[in-house]
Amino acid sequence: MVYWMLKGREFANCNCEYGCNCQFGGLPDKGHCQAAFGFAIDEGRHGNTDLSGLNIAAVFRWPGPIHEGQGECAAFVDERATEAQRNALLTIMTGGDTAPMATVFAVFASTITTMHEPSFVPVDFDVDVEGRKGRLRISGHLEMDGEPIRSPVDGSEIRAQIRLPNGFEYEVAEVGSGASRAIAPMQLDHASSYGQFAYLHLDSHGVVRG
Repeated sequence: MVYWMLKGREFANCNCEYGCNCQFGGLPDKGHCQAAFGFAIDEGRHGNTDLSGLNIAAVFRWPGPIHEGQGECAAFVDERATEAQRNALLTIMTGGDTAPMATVFAVFASTITTMHEPSFVPVDFDVDVEGRKGRLRISGHLEMDGEPIRSPVDGSEIRAQIRLPNGFEYEVAEVGSGASRAIAPMQLDHASSYGQFAYLHLDSHGVVRG
């Protein structure tokens, strides 16, 4: 197994209400799950291949709860990546070179039945974790926007966090509001739903803690 490590900032948006039951071992509140994901890699490597400064993204859909499988996924890799970097990132994103079920990539990959051909495209992505703001644009494929949840009473920002000390994706996530529209090769459209902003530090063995 080739050792890898990724450290960076994530913004993800699914169709659940704010909070997302899946984060607490529950079932999706719409009965099914669809989501978009963006990750800015601030530091990273796969063996001797440097992955720092690259962006990745994905779109997912499951007909029921994630753990029941039958999922569909489309992956997007920064066009700036070299062939070695592309291969490394796709290996990581599909659960390769990873201890069994140790990361969110490995867990999700185990539930996917339909995996579209990856796209190597410009991934315009910016995220402010503490500010609960994010913007992802992949021309012709995907748009995702995130902002803080706002009070229905006076419009003020509401800040909430989820802490998962033993999670397989993050230890702390900021919760916000997200909207996503995917065009190709998958289609989805939802708004004012669960937005997740987090610092990720993952390696071949799981979440790097402390």
